[in-house]
Amino acid sequence: MTEAANVECARCGKTAAAATGVTYGGELGEEIRARVCAACWEEWLDAEVKVINELRLNFMDPKSQDVLVRHLREFLTLDGKSDN
Repeated sequence: MTEAANVECARCGKTAAAATGVTYGGELGEEIRARVCAACWEEWLDAEVKVINELRLNFMDPKSQDVLVRHLREFLTLDGKSDN
């Protein structure tokens, strides 16, 4: 088994093992794997449940996925706007 590649994380700024088990495909999934460390990805997985529950997202409504992705990008600072 090969070791996960290291990335400079967009969220925490540390160089660490890249996120694994990313459930998003396409460009978003590639971006997460290239720019997010495993620890920050795990934090997002916990936050994701809270976002879904607190906003009562209904994935029968296509807009809910857009809302979740917007929160994901903000949480992981994938758009370059960090409060850290």
